[in-house]
Amino acid sequence: MSRTSLAGSRNVGLDVTAHELYEVRLGRRRDPNQKAFKYSPPHRLTAAAIPTGTTTSLSHFRLASFSSKPSTRNPSRPVVLSLQHMADIVSIYVFISQSLTGIKGLSEAKVDKICEAAEKLLSQGFMTGSDLLIKMCLRLFDLLLLILKRKSVVRITTGSQALDELLGGGIETLCITEAFGEFRSGKTQLAHTLCVSTQLPLHMHGGNGKVAYIDTEGTFRPERIVPIAERFGMDANAVLDNIIYARAYTYEHQYNLLLGLAAKMAEEPFRLLIVDSVIALFRVDFSGRGELAERQQKLAQMLSRLTKIAEEFNVAVYITNQVIADPGGGMFITDPKKPAGGHVLAHAATIRLMLRKGKGEQRVCKIFDAPNLPEGEAISFYSKHITTGGLMDVKD
Repeated sequence: MSRTSLAGSRNVGLDVTAHELYEVRLGRRRDPNQKAFKYSPPHRLTAAAIPTGTTTSLSHFRLASFSSKPSTRNPSRPVVLSLQHMADIVSIYVFISQSLTGIKGLSEAKVDKICEAAEKLLSQGFMTGSDLLIKMCLRLFDLLLLILKRKSVVRITTGSQALDELLGGGIETLCITEAFGEFRSGKTQLAHTLCVSTQLPLHMHGGNGKVAYIDTEGTFRPERIVPIAERFGMDANAVLDNIIYARAYTYEHQYNLLLGLAAKMAEEPFRLLIVDSVIALFRVDFSGRGELAERQQKLAQMLSRLTKIAEEFNVAVYITNQVIADPGGGMFITDPKKPAGGHVLAHAATIRLMLRKGKGEQRVCKIFDAPNLPEGEAISFYSKHITTGGLMDVKD
């Protein structure tokens, strides 16, 4: 069976909640798509924090509302472009034509007209000194908007105070956080804990939002969410209802899930996206050095999509990564392993965490790379005998 047919033969959309999957695993329901009773969310979820921006819907690519001609309702009043309109126009202008023609309903002729209209509105070309001065003032305004955007960053607790201090408060929104390490190092356990802590209100260091979970290795367990929710004093059924889950089987299926997820995030207040793991299907679907270049290109496209989702909807993207042996590490290196994915994944991830096994059942987290955090600091945060409620601090 081909890759495309394999992805198309299964449920491609993120329409199954973790609570529905939990009932299937308990034998209460045969079909995960069979809808269950509605549960009230554990806390009020507001959509006020969702920023405006670009979407993949066709309606946002219609430039009729962006025209500088007078309004038909009031001819004497010209149309004023809002920041949302300008963001949409810029996104159209920076898109390559091949990406736009892939949208249903857009032919090559329509794409050329759209790009031409966007170029006229943005005035990309020669300009006078006065226009350049105005543009510089607008760039200062954009810098102010960037500062305000950074202030909207939400830091989600990991359940461990020591790990939160290491991360400067928790997992950040608007960026990609990668956790890599060998098997049984705590990557998936951290993901399960974040599924619950993200739904906490902001004053409890949560995200006050929903969670999307893309599983490529089949390691998500909804019954694991129940004790973690009880630890935080939350309704387990409501927590599971606020987690949408999808199992990806090929790298194409994984990418298609991200395309459909953007539409859901535009309608509902999501705060976390988990991909566990981001590299597994690429290592299966591509083999040998002959397909390495194509694999890295497809991986870069998927990581670019994750970055756009994080910045557009102010969500935290948490991805797990596998490790590979490093024969060139040398005989004096105690742990000759390096993260998979190469430089493409290294440049895409904003914060990189290295998880490894420590003394006994302890786990150690080290800041491998981060633009605003000190590198090389390690801390023990996990011990097996106290993990009923998820990630916790080590108790001496």
